[in-house]
Amino acid sequence: MSKKVLIVVTNHTEIYEGKPTGIWLSEFAEAYIEFTNKGYEVTVASPLGGKSTVDPGSVDENTLQEILETEEYLQNTMKLEDASHESFDAIFLPGGHGTMFDLPENQKLQELLRDFYEGDKIVAAVCHGPAGLVGATLSNGQPLVAGKRINAFTDREETDTTLDRHLPFLLESKLRDLGAIFVAAPNWSIHYEVDGNLITGQNPQSTLAVTKAVIEKLG
Repeated sequence: MSKKVLIVVTNHTEIYEGKPTGIWLSEFAEAYIEFTNKGYEVTVASPLGGKSTVDPGSVDENTLQEILETEEYLQNTMKLEDASHESFDAIFLPGGHGTMFDLPENQKLQELLRDFYEGDKIVAAVCHGPAGLVGATLSNGQPLVAGKRINAFTDREETDTTLDRHLPFLLESKLRDLGAIFVAAPNWSIHYEVDGNLITGQNPQSTLAVTKAVIEKLG
């Protein structure tokens, strides 16, 4: 039986007027390519379904063709409401600033994250993807991230982007407020944390490391 992975992407397209955002393409693509190369079945879902827009900042003349080609899998995503944790072995949240706006408050995503985690399935996220973990609570009412070793895009990295003042919150600070044991590495270095079935990575550079950690657990 091939393993099944649910990748959840953002539909949000703008940080402020005139500043587009969306999914950070390499974070989606590197995971998608690794999972499918491993023979996993991958389903891509988003809060609204349909198109997940690529952040234009994530693509330039140096972007590899195989990365660019994965954009086709973002054109017609499944609506998150139609996803069920029973159908998958792991859930993976790639980043892009769009995730900061439409994932934290999404009730269906919160339910899925709880059910995956309490069902002893893998919950993984990278860069701004852990924004999706912010609203997730366990059945006992505790934040899913409380007391867990976790990693995500750091406040220092956000300052580097100069977008910090335009975001609804700072991801590292919010995760710390929720009781997470946030383990930060130097800016833009490859870093990820594994705490049981919770796997999180710091930035775009960490996507492959997170993906490989998921594959190692799934087998």
